Amino acid sequence: MNIGEAAAAAGVSQKMIRHYERIGLLPEPVRDPSGYRRYSPYEVSVLRFIGRSRHLGFSIPQIAELIGLWSDTGRSSREVKAVAEGHLVSLEEKRREIEQMMAGLQELLQQCPGDDTPHCAILESLSQSRLDQFHPSHRPRLKKGGNEDTAGTGGTGTIDLMAWMRAVRFHQPAG
Repeated sequence: MNIGEAAAAAGVSQKMIRHYERIGLLPEPVRDPSGYRRYSPYEVSVLRFIGRSRHLGFSIPQIAELIGLWSDTGRSSREVKAVAEGHLVSLEEKRREIEQMMAGLQELLQQCPGDDTPHCAILESLSQSRLDQFHPSHRPRLKKGGNEDTAGTGGTGTIDLMAWMRAVRFHQPAG
């Protein structure tokens, strides 16, 4: 079958088939005398395998490993399970990260009035940064309880990043 038929049979796009071939996930198919790719039922089954694996969130290297295990009749199920368990651990970590992002965003949404006033806690929070993210020579002035103090005095408070950026822009040497 040609690439369009293989794509339809496997449920992937022609572009993805070419990509999988380029990165070595799918073997280069046989070409007919006109140079067109010809796919066998085996290649279509590999494409389906890749598609199902991607649907479960496996990375390309993990899929390559799984395809290798799938084609190795001497494999143990322990090896396959180890790949899947490792992926599950990774997904659980991502879920925790997403839950933390969602909680932070929900908190910001509750603090923003969402009305016609210009004040927005979301923008204020996004423009704040931790002092320790800056190299000592580039540290802006630190705000502590409404009083400004020079950065680098040992505090780990937040800074008004927008004000610092405006100040830096105006104090850059001409060049």
